[in-house]
Amino acid sequence: MSARCSRSPRLTDPILYSFRRCPYAIRARLALAVSETAVEHREVKLRDKPAEMLTASPKGTVPVLVLPDGAVIDESIDIMRWALAQNDPEGWLAGDDVELIAANDGAFKFHLDRYKYAERYLSDDVDHRAAGLGILAGYEQRLRERPYLGGDQFGLADAAILPFVRQFAAVDRDWFAAQDLARVQRWLAAFVGSALFEGVMAAREVWRSEPAT
Repeated sequence: MSARCSRSPRLTDPILYSFRRCPYAIRARLALAVSETAVEHREVKLRDKPAEMLTASPKGTVPVLVLPDGAVIDESIDIMRWALAQNDPEGWLAGDDVELIAANDGAFKFHLDRYKYAERYLSDDVDHRAAGLGILAGYEQRLRERPYLGGDQFGLADAAILPFVRQFAAVDRDWFAAQDLARVQRWLAAFVGSALFEGVMAAREVWRSEPAT
């Protein structure tokens, strides 16, 4: 897991609509960065989505990748796999795990939302925190058997799941640090301390379309 310098975007590069803190957008940016895919990065406000993004993907969620031929990829895991299919210098695709990623995007994300946003969902945050912890305990066991979720090196499964674990840990850092998750905690700390993560989390100005003339 290393930092990579992408060339400056060209007019023919894909356009990426993204929001800095969204875990789905984070994982897409990770794959684009490690695959050295140059994009025109358009940072958006989710409360003020640009018309161009909504035209490309009416569902209105990030990330959205618009390819030079006009094709649109608006699922983050599809963006990851597309980027790595173009160039996979660190062998991330060897660490793919379709079922594990689907479980993260399903059950873990469900409990994460209801733990982090308990008032919004009118949910019991303690119950959903416990359910999320149970899933993390499975990761802990997996990390006892191998260095990373997908095998002996950092790969797609790690990059796809870690942004959500980071969000879970951030809800109550003291509580998370007190849990019996030593391997998960080290795995997460190495990720957030990496140059790759720092690079994709760089702050950007919100993109504005140019007014028609």
